Parts: sequence; C-alpha cells; structure tokens
Amino acid sequence: MSHLDILIPFALPPAELAADLFREIDAPALAMLLARSKSEPAAVRHERFDEYSRALPHEVWLAHRFGLLDRLERGGSPPVGAQMLRAAGIKDEAAGTGTWFVMHPVHIHIARDHLVLTDPRRLMLTETESRHLFEIAKPLFDEDGRDLRFCNAGTWLLRSDDWAELKTSSPDAAGGHNIDLWMPRGPGERDWRKVQNEVQMHWFQHPLNDEREARGLNPINSLWLWGGSDAAPSNGASPYGAVFNLGGWMSAIAESAPRHLKAASAADLAAGHGNEPALLVLEDLVEPVLSNDWAAWITVFKRLENDWFAPLQECLKSGKMEALSLILTNDARLFRSTASRSSLRKFWIKPNLALLST
Repeated sequence: MSHLDILIPFALPPAELAADLFREIDAPALAMLLARSKSEPAAVRHERFDEYSRALPHEVWLAHRFGLLDRLERGGSPPVGAQMLRAAGIKDEAAGTGTWFVMHPVHIHIARDHLVLTDPRRLMLTETESRHLFEIAKPLFDEDGRDLRFCNAGTWLLRSDDWAELKTSSPDAAGGHNIDLWMPRGPGERDWRKVQNEVQMHWFQHPLNDEREARGLNPINSLWLWGGSDAAPSNGASPYGAVFNLGGWMSAIAESAPRHLKAASAADLAAGHGNEPALLVLEDLVEPVLSNDWAAWITVFKRLENDWFAPLQECLKSGKMEALSLILTNDARLFRSTASRSSLRKFWIKPNLALLST
C-alpha cells in the first residue's frame, strides 16, 4: 500500500482535559508516529473551525476529499441524502431526480431554558417502532407533495426540491447543544417547522412512546433534517483505491471509491491492495465524546493503540506501506501528520503526545 490516511473523529480531547486524559493513556506507537512525522508548517498540521459550524471538522474533511466541499458550504451539512438513497438500493424514477435529505427520528430533551438534541445512536429504536412512526409521519409529508422513504430504523429519506437552498446541520454537530442555533435556515424553513410540529403533535403521548418510557428509554418526539443533496451523481473521482470501515453517511459520501471494505485489523489493510492509496475511518471515539463519557474514551483510545497504532507502526517500519497520515479531530479542531519509513528513523526525537494538546 502506497499511502494510508486514517481519520479518527474526536481523537483530540478538549484542551482543558487533554493533560489529565493523556496521563491515563499509554500509547507509545501513536506517540512515535506523531513525534517522528514529516516536518510540515504548523498551519498545515493544525486547522481550527468555527465552534458553531453546521458540520464537524471530520465531516468537512471527508467532503473535501471526495470533491463535495462546495455542496457542503452551500447546504451547511454533508450532502449525502441522494447518495444514501442510492446506497439503499432505491432506484425508481422518482429517486433519480430532485433534492433529497436525510431525516432521523430523534429525542429532543427539554432543558431548563432550551432544547437539546440527544445522540440518535443511543435511542435503541427498533425497525418495528420506526416503521410505525414512519407510517404516522408519511401522510403529513404527502399532503405537501414531499416524498418520504424508509431507509432503516434510524434513517429516513425525504425528497423536497423546493428546500434545495435550505441550510441544515449534521446531528453530531448539533448534538448536546441548544438546537436553536443548528435548526434549518433559509428558503423552506417555515414549511419544515410546520410539518415537524405536526409530526410532533401526532407522536405526543402515543402508546409507542409510553411503552418506550416504561422500558426506561427516551420517547421519540421529533425529527432531525440534514444532508440535502441533488440526485445527480457527483462527477468527482475518488482519491482512494479502497476505503475501509466507512458506514452510513460516510460510505455514501465516498460513493465514488472503487472498493468499500471492512477491516478488523491492520493485517487486513496491509495485504492485497497493491500501491493504491487507501482511507481507514475509526469512529469508536465518537459515541463516548457525545455522551461525555471520558472513562469510556480512555478505554477506547487504549484499544486503538493496541489494535491499530502499534501494528500499523510495524507495517510502516517493515515497508509494507510507504506512508501513513493521521487525521485527528474534535468539534473545533483538526490535526494531521504524516509519517514514513524514513521519518521513523529520527531516533533522536523522543515519542510524545504533546502535539495533540496544542
């Protein structure tokens, strides 16, 4: 393999917690890959983002890599609605045209003076529950001539051509915050809020939600809209011959990649892919951060060191790959560094994780 990019969302902890967290982590392989990386200007290594951006740094990076940055800037969130429709195998005539959005049934928590979007991953929504809610919501969208499709338990897809200029936010960017700042804005926002309110009223105190609450689960009380994109396939070519472990919307945004593969270990990456550049995404740290569970974050980070960083460092040392780039992010910062077999020979540089704290 000529070059491997590894994208690890939320591998950068908040500055105020970094020192304490890294004291709990023994990650010599990662420390060496970082400390003995190629020399690059600080502006290349460190990129800062607006903390109120509608897309997270790793989401922006992916859109840029796959030639969709201009669409993201117009729509606010990663433009993946139509791509997810194609990935779901929906290929009828209506699916081939128009503007498609991603929609999630969600739980919005009522705080003292604002509303907060909770992480949809933690809802434990079954397909039966989701289909029941979908059948309630669909006629409300049909009334306005909008085409709502069921994708899976956590994801529905909506065609709404007149909302093409609507700016939306990814659920991970909005999660845990006052949602007022991340709500859809622009042409069509009033129509969206109207139908969203109608759905909320139909779901309010529905027996399905009563049953969920009886089981200690959050009720499904709203919808989150994002990811608007035109149904026309992107003309951009993939920068990678293969992508590994991209699921959901990430797989959709990388639809131009020739091969989408799963990798359970570093050995799966190092063999059989010739000299093609490849991308590996490790999402394991996302859920602990969105849940503010730093003990779980430490546990996952240690596992990444043992399962990925140490074996990949050995692959680089042995020449099984020529170069390895780490792209590490949090909600407002992106750090990148590239190590090669030759750069690892800088024996005079002591391994350390200090670069991740700056």
